[in-house]
Amino acid sequence: MKVTFTERAIKELESKITNQEKILKLKYDTEGCGCVVSGVTALWLVEEEDFDDVAIETNFRPLLVEKSKMVFLDENLTIDTVETANCFQLRSPNEILNPRLRFVERVI
Repeated sequence: MKVTFTERAIKELESKITNQEKILKLKYDTEGCGCVVSGVTALWLVEEEDFDDVAIETNFRPLLVEKSKMVFLDENLTIDTVETANCFQLRSPNEILNPRLRFVERVI
């Protein structure tokens, strides 16, 4: 899997990530969705990796992805910003996977 952050996304994330020890994670969230194939992606900032996480090298910083959920994602992903909506966007060459990718700082 290859994940690329646009320059705009990197700039926006650098302003949001104040604790450099936290880890960026592309979370495939299924809570409240009814079933696993109806999940929604979100960009989480977490304190530690979970047992199912794998680290993907990117052009920004390593990104955790749940190994069991990688089947729902495309091989080549881009994370960009949507300035008019003040959010991020997750897309691949084939489709927009999430036009309004949320950024969530998880506190345990």
